[in-house]
Amino acid sequence: MNIIDVIEKEQMKKTAPQYNIGDQVDVSVKIVEGDKERIQVFSGVVIAKNGGGFKETFTVRRIVQGEGVERVFPIHSPKIVSVKVIKSGKVRRAKLYYMRERTGKGTRLQEKFEKEVPASAGEVLSNPNKNNT
Repeated sequence: MNIIDVIEKEQMKKTAPQYNIGDQVDVSVKIVEGDKERIQVFSGVVIAKNGGGFKETFTVRRIVQGEGVERVFPIHSPKIVSVKVIKSGKVRRAKLYYMRERTGKGTRLQEKFEKEVPASAGEVLSNPNKNNT
């Protein structure tokens, strides 16, 4: 194995955050100012994922005082404390670069709702060969 691969594997987080393109997320970032350390939250929509493995990044976009602000975060960076999904957007593309031209209500994405399976239906689906007699 290459020594670079070994070092990258050591630096990778054990559990990567779970999110998708179009999700509204809160990214908690560790900020160091002098000898003080604080956590700052960057909220926005995930518009792109790039790379893979140790070099994987994601781009988050938000509007601040009428200006679009995009920030690229490496997933395995030690400065990323957490990524929390607020709501999921229904999208049909891997990159949402078209959001850059949109303003106001045009930047909203339709919300994606997860289908909930009732417990009784889940039991039937989990074991279809079982006779209910």
